[in-house]
Amino acid sequence: MNRPVRVLLGDDHKIVREGLKMVLADDPDLQVVAEADTGPAVLDAVQTLQGAQGLDVVLLDIAMPGMDGLDVLQILRRDWPALPVLMLSTYPEKQYAVRCIQLGASGYLNKSTDPDALMAALRRVAAGGMHVTPATAEALASLVSQGRTKSGIELLSHREHQVYLLLTQGHTVSEIGAQLSLAPNTVSTYRARILEKTGTKNDVELALYAQSLAGGPAGGAR
Repeated sequence: MNRPVRVLLGDDHKIVREGLKMVLADDPDLQVVAEADTGPAVLDAVQTLQGAQGLDVVLLDIAMPGMDGLDVLQILRRDWPALPVLMLSTYPEKQYAVRCIQLGASGYLNKSTDPDALMAALRRVAAGGMHVTPATAEALASLVSQGRTKSGIELLSHREHQVYLLLTQGHTVSEIGAQLSLAPNTVSTYRARILEKTGTKNDVELALYAQSLAGGPAGGAR
């Protein structure tokens, strides 16, 4: 590619965006052309830049205010299908990478990723490729294995997964309702379905369930 890869940064933490810009500034083949701190702001920036005409890749956090990154991802896939989206988060890869790819992401990176790996992933997806780690590839392969049945969080719908995420971070039903623009009784219904599908009885068991999947302490992840 003769010109630099044009990147949009979508993350609600200014210090994270500044850090990412410093990292990407070390690579002359990468150029941050826009940034956004909310889900709707990401969509506005993509609209302003006319999708793939003005951008080569969106680097998008999952936990975004206004509209979470997975919702933004689905809208981008619908409205700008030629624009690659690389998801970036602190959420455990084995919980979220497959879901992101199933929703149309070109890859998933943890925020602890080595800067060189980040830059290589951006170049790869901007060129039309996928960024899939061995762990994600193994998880994807297991999903399509003949005769395999879904279990646990794989059974959750997208909205149930959003509620699950917030529950395991310690948010109350009212807080989740406010964040997702849902009535509290609707959130309670989702919570009941989540407990049933994960085989847990309460929020404490659900947090322990999430911890077992993550291989570390549950809650508080961004």
